[in-house]
Amino acid sequence: MSKPKAPVKKKHSYRNAILIIVFLLVFVAGLGYINIRNQAHPIYRNICDVPEMPVAIVFGAGIGTPVLSDRVKTAVSLHRNGKVRKILMTGDNAHANYDEPEAMKSLAIAAGIPAQDIICDYAGFRTYDSLYRARNIFDVQKAILVTQEFHLPRAIFIAKQLGLSVVGVDAGLRSYGIEQYWYNLREIIASEYAWIDILTQRKPKFLGKKESLFVADKV
Repeated sequence: MSKPKAPVKKKHSYRNAILIIVFLLVFVAGLGYINIRNQAHPIYRNICDVPEMPVAIVFGAGIGTPVLSDRVKTAVSLHRNGKVRKILMTGDNAHANYDEPEAMKSLAIAAGIPAQDIICDYAGFRTYDSLYRARNIFDVQKAILVTQEFHLPRAIFIAKQLGLSVVGVDAGLRSYGIEQYWYNLREIIASEYAWIDILTQRKPKFLGKKESLFVADKV
């Protein structure tokens, strides 16, 4: 006698349950993304219109990418136009042979920014970490956030939730081609993580001692 097969209906119920869970996760992530995007975000596209702030926070990206280059160029323009006195380069330095903040600093120095006006945060592994550390390690209270438009709503949302007074500057100086679709998709997922980080008040993996950006005064 052959062994009876498992009921097909039971297999379908498992599959349907998994599909429902996936749908709910995507739905919740989408709601978080829409909510963050629909909030009032002070975003500037013309450097001349940007209000003066003590510091520009520049978020890291892949070394050698157009995205990173444009962020540094925008920060350089802010400094040249007297909009900021200091530039905080924050990014990933998880490995000895990969250092986003130093790569960003080198680009800014090559563009004529004095080295003493550039500070590196080597533990900015995520946007939340960068802004949490800006507030708690570097004593930043007011800042201009420098990144592309697709990233700015989330960055500004996190900053405000952490008690920072910020405005954003769109560093999108060019088209990023097909990679733009990936950046947009990534923001949907990252927005959900942003909500979780704020709700749980997660602390970054690395903190350390305080480092004032200014010698004579505080930010």
